[in-house]
Amino acid sequence: MDEYEQRRLREKLEVMLPALNERQQRLFLAAEAKHLGRGGVSWVARLAEVSRETIYRGLRELEFPGSLEDADTKIRQPGGGRKPATEKQPELLAALQELISLETRGDPESPLLWTCKSCRQIADALGHQGFKVSHQLIGRLLNDLGYSLQANSKTEEGTDYEGRDDQFRHLAKRVKSFQADGQPAISVDTKKKELVGNFSNNGRELQPKGKPVETNVHDFPSSAVGRAVPYGVYDVTENLGWVGVGTSFDTAEFAVSTIERWWDQLGKGIYPNAKRLLISADCGGSNGYRSRLWKLELARFADRTGLEIHVCHLPPGTSKWNKIEHRLFSFISINWRGKPLTSYQVIVELIGATTTKTGLKVGSELDQTIYKKGIEVTQLDFDRIPIEHKTSRPELNYVIKPGLKL
Repeated sequence: MDEYEQRRLREKLEVMLPALNERQQRLFLAAEAKHLGRGGVSWVARLAEVSRETIYRGLRELEFPGSLEDADTKIRQPGGGRKPATEKQPELLAALQELISLETRGDPESPLLWTCKSCRQIADALGHQGFKVSHQLIGRLLNDLGYSLQANSKTEEGTDYEGRDDQFRHLAKRVKSFQADGQPAISVDTKKKELVGNFSNNGRELQPKGKPVETNVHDFPSSAVGRAVPYGVYDVTENLGWVGVGTSFDTAEFAVSTIERWWDQLGKGIYPNAKRLLISADCGGSNGYRSRLWKLELARFADRTGLEIHVCHLPPGTSKWNKIEHRLFSFISINWRGKPLTSYQVIVELIGATTTKTGLKVGSELDQTIYKKGIEVTQLDFDRIPIEHKTSRPELNYVIKPGLKL
């Protein structure tokens, strides 16, 4: 049954069942299950919250012509039938609540402290306490208590950065200002690094039935051709992307080199009269606000192009709000879903083929330069960078001008 059919049947059951006696309910549910055909008993039992045996009994009664005529007789009086487990075991509900409560996480004696709280494990734990329960009963009781299966929710961002909202407002204001003046504003970041080889890629794509693309059983790095390091540049105004695919390490030198490639290939053609460039970046990684090499390489880039480089970093813990993440990287992942990234050329081609109905276009280029890790910038060299810090959050907002004194 699809979701629409389930909703219709559930609404019908909610209207009809309260108006029927016990036997009429049983016959009605059996008739619905019979109408649905294969699997109907399971669906009706689940939606009506009754046992499958009740519906099977109704089906047996429907086989006899006299069943419907006697539907108003031979039914139990109110209060008849088997007593609920919570009545026969009055302490059961309290024991169940204590077992699954959040407070038991801090109790080293809790039998469920280090295990997944499945219905079967909860039933076993209560069985050891002397209760007679099944995992089906536990499922019904948990449903009555308002419990359901829940996945983890990524909401905790760690320590809240003081003035986070102010920084976002400042960044938005700067972007609008640059756009109004016809100056380029870009968002930059490193995409997830990918193993290059015949490895399975998340997602699915259309293939002939029964003929999936065969990939390696194990994703061992030793079996890879190499590792791709995609660094992206997203033009916020023009909805254009550029991704440099590195083959060595994600360093500040590589990040600025990719920005310069974007400028040479796309940027200066789109903005021939540009005097300034606004860069929005995360706080960490190769473009982190504490990286001296990042600022030194930007100064060299400013010297080579004559541009004033204005940098606004996103507050710590807010990288998910970087525009490049959901306006560029997400669509690249969609475009190559289910496709093994067997070579660097395949990666470059898949990135370059990424488009959207809103007009996104992406350029890509392989960067085989070997970038060294651990390059240190001395205090003397750092002091020669023509950098100007803004009064608002100076550690996150600064301008690097041409005129490096090296």
